[in-house]
Formats: sequence, C-alpha cells, structure tokens
Amino acid sequence: MEAFWDNVVVLTAARYSVVVLCTMVFLALFEVVTSYKNWEEIKKGNFAVAMATGGKLFGIATIFRYSIEHNDTILQSVGWGAFGFVMLLFGYFIFEFLTPTIKVDEEIGKGNKAVGFMSMMISMGLGFVIGASIL
Repeated sequence: MEAFWDNVVVLTAARYSVVVLCTMVFLALFEVVTSYKNWEEIKKGNFAVAMATGGKLFGIATIFRYSIEHNDTILQSVGWGAFGFVMLLFGYFIFEFLTPTIKVDEEIGKGNKAVGFMSMMISMGLGFVIGASIL
C-alpha cells in the first residue's frame, strides 16, 4: 500500500482533491462573514464581488501552494493551509478596520470596483506573505 501513496500521480490527485474541498469550505466561511452572497452577486454581474472573491481564491491557492511545497504529508499541508486561511480571514477584517471611512463589505456588495480591486490585491498579497512564512 505504501507504494500506492508514493506514486506521484496518486499523491497529486489526493492533494488536488483535498485542496479543492478545503477551498470550497473556506469560500463558504468567507460567505458567512460577508454581507453579500458571493455567487448570487457574481451571477448578477457584480464585478467588485468577482474581483474580491477571485482574490480570496488566489490567496487560498497561494497558501496551499507553499503548504504543499514545504510539507511531506497531506495532513500537514491541510493544517498549514487552514492556519493560513485563518490569517487571510483575519487580514480581511483588518482591511475593514483600517478603512473606517469606507465600509468595505458594503461597498463591494454595492459593486464598487475600486474597493473590490483593493480587496483582491490585499488577498493576493497576503496569500504570498502567509505562504512564504510556512515552513
């Protein structure tokens, strides 16, 4: 059985499957903390929400990229990925806190592309910083 898990194709498929599942869970958690419904707004053409959600996706993927690179087991990768997600979520709240004159969540929900773009860039940037910190 050990030879099965040492096969690069099997390991890649396993990591891929786990990361897709984690990404779905993490995006669902982001949906809980935002005042808008991501997929409903994207379906309506709200580009600000699409950018913010895309940035979150990219941030999560970047964190998992580093997590997979620096850990031997899938469980370790998931653990670091989950920790990185919590940090990314914390970064979202910091963005809201550091812009007291702008209600970030509300502006994104209303379609403010500039705020959506900033949210995307923050998520992407934090994904790189968090990922690079993973050992």
